[in-house]
Amino acid sequence: MTRVGFVGLGNMGGRIARRIVEAGQPVLGYDLDEKRAEAAGASAAASVAEVIEGSDVVLLSLPDSRAVEAVVLGEDGILAHGREGQIVIDLSTSAPESTVRLHARLAERGVSFVDAGISGGAAAADKGTLTIMAGGPAGVLDDLGWLFEPFTAKLVNMGASGAGHTTKLLNNFLNAVSLAATAEVMVAGRKAGLDLGRLLDVLNSSSGVNFATINRFPHIIKGDYLEGGLTGALMMKDLVLYVDHLRELGVPSLNASGPMASFGLANNTGYAQQISNRVVDAIGDVAGGVRLYDRPADGRKDTP
Repeated sequence: MTRVGFVGLGNMGGRIARRIVEAGQPVLGYDLDEKRAEAAGASAAASVAEVIEGSDVVLLSLPDSRAVEAVVLGEDGILAHGREGQIVIDLSTSAPESTVRLHARLAERGVSFVDAGISGGAAAADKGTLTIMAGGPAGVLDDLGWLFEPFTAKLVNMGASGAGHTTKLLNNFLNAVSLAATAEVMVAGRKAGLDLGRLLDVLNSSSGVNFATINRFPHIIKGDYLEGGLTGALMMKDLVLYVDHLRELGVPSLNASGPMASFGLANNTGYAQQISNRVVDAIGDVAGGVRLYDRPADGRKDTP
């Protein structure tokens, strides 16, 4: 049996690891919080090196490129302990240029590095219906269907190294635009005295329809923020990565200012560590303390 390792067992990594374990595949996992391995059903490793040495395929689910580079290039990391024929799959949202550099370094040791952006959030991870957009060495993904199957409903090979993470940034930007813009519209609708259920019904039957109007705001107007997903701080991190990547491509990012302003407002007024859906409350605060539902609530836990 191919041995599977996992580094980073947080909000998404832990859910994905559990899906793999529940499918009958043992996982050797490492996280800075050692309790997370047990929570995910994985065997706990004492270090990244132990995971690398005890696994044939290693999945990474880490906060950003800096963390991925530390795991790959560090003294205790993959480059130092990896071996020919090993496969590393980065599920993180990482900078494509960093991904390409790591791919080249690991290829020198015969280690295949696959960038596999994920989309769908915590709910899809729990259900095993995530979308994977992958990039990397030709042919490597062909033999990994058994590994992706427990947590993935759609797997698309986007091309060479960096293509998966580029696709993820493009997707996340559109996600940020639709969430921030719809939040603003819904606050305006509330202040105008509109019935928000009827407003969503119209939007979802009209040209304003988007992922947020279909999947998020029918819950939010009832006070359910769908907790457990991407935080405001991580959303802003992804937006910055998007703008940086477009600059490298020579493409103007003319539409980035709106969501960056919205999530910047949210993150600087106490919602940074809350789910990014709370951006609607940040806009509502500025609009005079507006909430989309009748019962009062304040989701802020961190300080401005």
